[in-house]
Amino acid sequence: MYSGDICLNIKDFMDVVYCAYIYNSSKQSERWRKLRNIVQWTPFFQTYKKQRYPWVQLAGHQGNFKAGPDQGTILKKLSPQEERCFKLLMKDVLRPFVPGYKGQVTCEDGELYLQLQDLLSDFDCPCVMDCKIGVRTYLEEELAKAKEKTKLRKDMYEKMIQIDPKAPTEEEHRSKGVTKPRYMIWRETISSTSTLGFRIEGVKKADGTSSKDFKTTKTRDQIVEAFKDFANTSTAVPKYLERLKAIRATLMESSFFQTHELIGSSLLFVHDKRKASIWMIDFAKTVPVPENITIDHNSAWKVGNHEDGYLIGINNLISIFESLIKDDNGNIDQCYSNLSLDKNVRRDSLAT
Repeated sequence: MYSGDICLNIKDFMDVVYCAYIYNSSKQSERWRKLRNIVQWTPFFQTYKKQRYPWVQLAGHQGNFKAGPDQGTILKKLSPQEERCFKLLMKDVLRPFVPGYKGQVTCEDGELYLQLQDLLSDFDCPCVMDCKIGVRTYLEEELAKAKEKTKLRKDMYEKMIQIDPKAPTEEEHRSKGVTKPRYMIWRETISSTSTLGFRIEGVKKADGTSSKDFKTTKTRDQIVEAFKDFANTSTAVPKYLERLKAIRATLMESSFFQTHELIGSSLLFVHDKRKASIWMIDFAKTVPVPENITIDHNSAWKVGNHEDGYLIGINNLISIFESLIKDDNGNIDQCYSNLSLDKNVRRDSLAT
């Protein structure tokens, strides 16, 4: 499966959606197992070879994904910028950590799609979590354009008060509107995006239940509890930790990472009873850093410096997963005592 933003239901920030397919039959054939792709938030029925099966989606734009023409692939609606990124990533050291890119596909309706590796195809009844990485989910140019047109937006005011009735100022309450820049900046402050450099976008568990109710999950303690609930097997947590460390080490070697600003990108966590892995996904807002600017992905963002905080998020994720394998005395919990946590684990040893 390939994933995307299980985002905010805010069209200005949503770019991609992640999908996973659930087929509720005790007699799954290999064909059906390979088609375990797309999860839609509002269940509806599609037809495949005269069979009916439910799809479930965790928020985002309808129609962005389709089942791929080849086994183990999925189609994602074309974003030229994302396609450019995938072409570069296929030649970069980060390739083991992103979905494989198989080229463009033109569908019957004339729409262009990217054919990508289905990251769920090798998992049985997987648990899936999407975490958006970085300290902001909008490009600096998006903020600049929004500031050019500072009209009051009633729709954004209503979204704001649905989450926190006290968030608008007295003047905003009187006018029943907020500007888009005000809303964009405020939205990042209510979740762990501002405090930890990442936020949980959505979760699908093995039993098919899904949740995107993480808009105000902000503190470290809240995140820890959410991760415990998601990765509730003794084998998933240390595997996730190893994979996160491998991703961080590889980012330091990546020319793509050194030269790009990653905005709205996510990490997709997937595990079942046997294995677990993480992939970097969603690159529609990943753009080259201006030639006269250098970023380290680990500094605070100020308008004009183009810092994305990607490493801030990765480092905090690693710290939190390390805490999950330790007891109150700081020692590795007994349930993980038989598992290897080699700090120098190679990337190729982490393949699922």
